[in-house]
Amino acid sequence: MRHSYFSYVRNVTRFRSRSRSAAYSSFFSEFDGDSTLASLKLKQSPASDDSSNVAFKKISSIYYGDSISVKKPISKRNDNTKESQSQPGISWLSNIYNNNLLLQRKGHSRKKKQKHLFEFSQENRFNKLVRICAKVLGPEATIALFGKVGRDPGIKGYNALIEMCIEKARESSDEDIVIEELGKVFHLFKLMGERGFRLEEQSYRPLLLYTIDMCMVEEFHFFCDAIKDQNASLITRLGYYEMMLWLRVNNEEKIQEICNLIAENDGEETSDLRENYFLALCESERKKEILELLEIIDIKKLSSVESVEKIFQALGRHQLEPVAENFLLDFKTSDYETNNITNFIASYAVSIPDLLVENVITKFKDLHQTLEVSPSSSSYEKLILHCCTLREVRVALDIVGEMCEGGLTLSNEMLQSILQTCEETSEYNLVHRIFSTIRQYNLETNDKTFRCMIDLFLKMKDLEGAYRMLDEMGELNLKPSASMYNTIMAECFREKNTSDGVRVLEHMQNADVMPDSETFSYLISNSETEEDVVMYYKELKESGIKPTKQIFMALINAYAACGQLEKAKQVVLDPLIPQKNLNQIKCVLVSVLAAHGQLSEAIHYYEEIKKAGHNLEPKDIMSLIEKARSNVELDRLLLLLEELNDTDYWNGACCRIILYCIWNKDISSAVNLCKLLKNKYQSNELVTEALCDKHHSDELVMKVLFDKVFSLIDGSESSHLQACLELLSEIKDKLGLVPPKEYHDSLLSAHAKTSELHNAN
Repeated sequence: MRHSYFSYVRNVTRFRSRSRSAAYSSFFSEFDGDSTLASLKLKQSPASDDSSNVAFKKISSIYYGDSISVKKPISKRNDNTKESQSQPGISWLSNIYNNNLLLQRKGHSRKKKQKHLFEFSQENRFNKLVRICAKVLGPEATIALFGKVGRDPGIKGYNALIEMCIEKARESSDEDIVIEELGKVFHLFKLMGERGFRLEEQSYRPLLLYTIDMCMVEEFHFFCDAIKDQNASLITRLGYYEMMLWLRVNNEEKIQEICNLIAENDGEETSDLRENYFLALCESERKKEILELLEIIDIKKLSSVESVEKIFQALGRHQLEPVAENFLLDFKTSDYETNNITNFIASYAVSIPDLLVENVITKFKDLHQTLEVSPSSSSYEKLILHCCTLREVRVALDIVGEMCEGGLTLSNEMLQSILQTCEETSEYNLVHRIFSTIRQYNLETNDKTFRCMIDLFLKMKDLEGAYRMLDEMGELNLKPSASMYNTIMAECFREKNTSDGVRVLEHMQNADVMPDSETFSYLISNSETEEDVVMYYKELKESGIKPTKQIFMALINAYAACGQLEKAKQVVLDPLIPQKNLNQIKCVLVSVLAAHGQLSEAIHYYEEIKKAGHNLEPKDIMSLIEKARSNVELDRLLLLLEELNDTDYWNGACCRIILYCIWNKDISSAVNLCKLLKNKYQSNELVTEALCDKHHSDELVMKVLFDKVFSLIDGSESSHLQACLELLSEIKDKLGLVPPKEYHDSLLSAHAKTSELHNAN
């Protein structure tokens, strides 16, 4: 049985590792010849009948078919106020959808703007690259790709791939998909062994937790066997997960069997296994079994302090104070390390459920007094973290003051946790108290700590407070950095406070702090005149600062904002641009030119980028497509669409090209694109799982079309409205896509409004 299951899992680990272009070719080849992107041509459809009756009949037939008659709305030419208020506006799906989209875009844009620019290590960037590739290509194809370029994902890369497979399995309700993802994980384990990597808990933990959560007993044991085959030293640790499994499936026989094993065996050879079994039990609600085993087990003999802390957490969670006190007294009389004892007290106190933070602190102090031990920095920090979790920042600061008065020091990590909680609770004014505490006790800080405090000052619109704090850093024998001032500058410019943003440079000069490349990037990006752009770039070069790619991107955007598109084009000719960054900078130019209506120029630079073997970012391709109306060939737009592999961008771009077809009255191409969009949604695994049937999938497609296509059509353009109605009729007949009922009135009112304008003319 085990052998057959092994073979089965191995068989499902075969992946579809195709190149992106091959994947697209296969995707489009699934549709008939008339609907592929390659077959779409810019053809003028016959002139549509602009008769009011014809348009009304089309709307009726789209919703109700030809056999049902619907009363036609009466068009009036007078300016009756009540009448006009009851009619929807010209942009017929109205402002509700457009406003929602605008808010979403603003929200996404705000999220994308980082509060600080941190330097990421090469390892972190590489792991991020692994994740991105895995999302597009799949785990095995990603490994093959990195193998071709002589790189291995490494332990963290493999762990990222494993986590992605488990995430996909968790999201799916399809058994075949789940088995396939588990097969991929097994294959990744095998590859790790072949590449010489030891299988450790960080790698297998997500998999075992998933099988436990899903009560997959047979699969759990299969993977445990595979893990032990690769790393025999993991046998004892796997006992923890085995106990978790039996607790999850409520197998009383197995649970009792393991409890007996823990109680009846005290040999050295089984101590680690029994410890892991017991730690899993302590995370459960089985108070009776925990108490019975605690009478037998000598917790002083556990392998680590962390294991003992977990015991005290369980005692706190089950409110077993007498037991906890007895163990603490036993540790005290055994000359156990005092620092560990005080940590055990903290672990117990913060684990007591439904206890007010003031009572937690009282319990913490009472137990220390009973045992006649003094709290340590680490035990105080457990209390502080508990306060931050409960959003009790002021109480956390009281504890900081108490521990510092006792001669203990606070770690910088704890300080940043407090600052983060201040931001989350909007208690920005506490930054004054925090900085005062730092000065009073000379606490450990770093650049990030001060940037966090500056953020809190800026959230209160207290620029002077931020500058005053930077000026007082000298009392701590610290000097402010350029990045701290850059934080102030970035916020000023974000708030459109240009004068204060520029004035930051004066404060830097007064503090004898040299501006860096990021400083000049902000100044150039927010320059209001061409002269300022030239001046700041000249100052940057004269200061000896090496221009980064962000500087050249800022120059392009700044010149364009000043209306100097020719100078923006000249930026890419600057000899100081590193060759490796040239195409990225050209991508910015493409986006800027497209935004200013110079599509032919934008496409020229796009072709240069393609010839150099690079691709545009999805947002830049989207920018090109969004700006196209009638001065770009449809074939060109379709080629741009093929460049997109991000589903959201692809869907948005496809809708935009459908809109382009409506503007140009190319209904046949619009129908084919609607078919592509429909098939794309139906082929999306997550959508299929969520919607379960084709009918709901079609409804989703129609909602997307109304939100991103039809709602953008100006109802005052009768020819566009006629083209919309013709398209709706065609996709109903050919694709079975019927608009949702809630859009019926919008169509009728748009038709009525168009009739009024037509009659007025």
